[in-house]
This record gives sequence, C-alpha cells and structure tokens, in this order.
Amino acid sequence: MPKLDGDEEQNFSFYMSDKKARGGAYVHRYISKKRKFINDGVFQAELNEFLARILAEDGYSGVEVRVTPIRTEVIIRATRTREVLGDKGRRIRELTSLVQKRFFNKSTNSVELFAERVEHRGLCAMAQAESLRYKLLKGLAVRRACYGVLRHIMESGAKGCEVIVSGKLRAQRAKSMKFRDGYLISTGEPSKRFVNTATRSAQLKQGVLGIKVKIMLPTAVDSKTGLPSILPDNISVLEPKTETIEAL
Repeated sequence: MPKLDGDEEQNFSFYMSDKKARGGAYVHRYISKKRKFINDGVFQAELNEFLARILAEDGYSGVEVRVTPIRTEVIIRATRTREVLGDKGRRIRELTSLVQKRFFNKSTNSVELFAERVEHRGLCAMAQAESLRYKLLKGLAVRRACYGVLRHIMESGAKGCEVIVSGKLRAQRAKSMKFRDGYLISTGEPSKRFVNTATRSAQLKQGVLGIKVKIMLPTAVDSKTGLPSILPDNISVLEPKTETIEAL
C-alpha cells in the first residue's frame, strides 16, 4: 500500500479498496471525505428526482438508502405500493435494473429495491402536494382544491399546515395565494424536525403554477436517540402529591 504524507492523510482519510479483474490483485483507491459526501448527495438527489418522475401517479413520498458491505438497499415510500411493485413484482424488477445500470454499473455491490407503504397519507407533504397538483391539472378551482387539502391534513391529526400556490391563477398577472390552518412554526431547529415540506409544479395553459405544502407533524423522532421528541417550549405541569398526616 502506498505511503501517504501528512497532508495527503488529511485530504484522503477515507479509504476504499475493491478487487478488480487484474489477475486477482487488489486495487486501492483513496477518496477524500469531501468528495465522498458530495457523491452521496448527488446520488440521493438524482435517485429522488428519477423516482419522483416515474412514480408520481403512485403516491411517491420519499426514498431511503441503506448501504451495507454486501448490497445497497433502496426503500421507496409510496401510498400505493401495489402499483409500485407491479404485476408479480415486474415493475420493481425493472426499476432495480435501471438503478443498477445507472448508479452501480461499475460497482461490485448489488442493489435491491423495496416498497414501503406510507401509513398516514394526510401527514405526508409530498403526497398532498402531488394530490393538489392533479386536482389543479383536472381544472378544479384553486381555492376549492387548497381548502380540500387543508381539511384532509387537519383531519389526519396535524398540528398545522400551509399551502402556497403561485403563478397565473386568474389574470395575466402572477400572484401567490396562501392558505393556513392550525399552529405552524417557521424558524429554529424544531422546524427541521416537526415541519414536513414539499414543492411541486403544474404545467397549465396559462403557465406554470408552483405548489408548496408545509405540514406541522404532531410528533417527531429524535435522530440520535430514536425516541419521540417534543417542542422545547412544551411545559407539562405535574399534579401535586397528596399526603395524609395521621393524627397523634
């Protein structure tokens, strides 16, 4: 293995080694942490964009990638998993082949795709944004469609929600319409954990409409502990203990 200097050890601290067909010899490659994180981010963005375009009509709600030494697992979250799997798993095998050829063609690791159903569709911002997009494409009035989405989100147990539609709504002049209900935070670290955000665009005759949906979740899971977390300003008052004093 080649010896690295001090600067090279800092820049190329992440070490990878894979076996290639050169007489069975090991070929060592050094990749910097910076380049590794950039490659992972680009892979996540391209994979998310590809699946969102292919599975838009099937209620696509996000993707999770789990990397193991043997294989890479891609978990697709959708509201209609039966359509994602296809007849006898045909569609999921086609998607697996496309992802394998696009991202893992030169890699020795295999990739497997799984479909996971979204339990609470009303608390998923991506599913609600896609639903609103199809309502607008069918010609439903903007105000009526947005109020229907707000009602469905609040009935699902959300603390608050906001829907923003911008573009040429009625006249030639573009404008934005906001619809809000409930309690919704916009700043701070809790907004990253409790607020689920999604954006979509709808191509109409008069132009492109931008759709943004924000949902304030009732609970969030702490990424470090895996336990449900609460808002930092949430105060719970305990009931005082009742003590009985015996008479002398």
